[in-house]
Amino acid sequence: MANMNKVILIGRLTRDVETRAFANGGMVAKFGFAVSNRKKNAATGQFEDEPMFIDCEAFNRGEFGKLADIIRDKCRRGSQIMIEGKLHLEQWDDKTTGAKRSKHKLVVENMQLLDARQDGAGGGQGDEAGGSDDMDMQQAPRKAPPGVGGGNRAPGRPGGFTPPAQQAPQHDDSDEGNIPF
Repeated sequence: MANMNKVILIGRLTRDVETRAFANGGMVAKFGFAVSNRKKNAATGQFEDEPMFIDCEAFNRGEFGKLADIIRDKCRRGSQIMIEGKLHLEQWDDKTTGAKRSKHKLVVENMQLLDARQDGAGGGQGDEAGGSDDMDMQQAPRKAPPGVGGGNRAPGRPGGFTPPAQQAPQHDDSDEGNIPF
């Protein structure tokens, strides 16, 4: 039987990134992440956001791994990002009650910035040729990531990408409801 443990989410950071360095030169970046599921309230007939909160960790791995550094430097509370990773079950004994405790967390392997850049030049790490290249932040650093600093960018759109020969659809923020942070 085949198994797969892969999660791809788009959401926002619920708190600023906390980092911890290891003696071997590695680093872990820890942050909270929220994703909203929309569901219809049976009593009112209105759609409501049902937030899901997830603890995430990203590591600097390998000789050129800088994912934790990038998340620390580029992401803040409220930043919208796409993350890809795997679920990990964390288990421990509660020191006060002695009971077994557990929770799932997401170990991030790739990420993509979706907020527009502060200087207005667009945002994200998308491929200008059409679609996302899911830039692997674990690769060796490049001089300039694809899609950064010009090209086919649409100001004000998350990710800022507009494929050639297509118009950016108008985004209506009125249905997004309240963000839980």
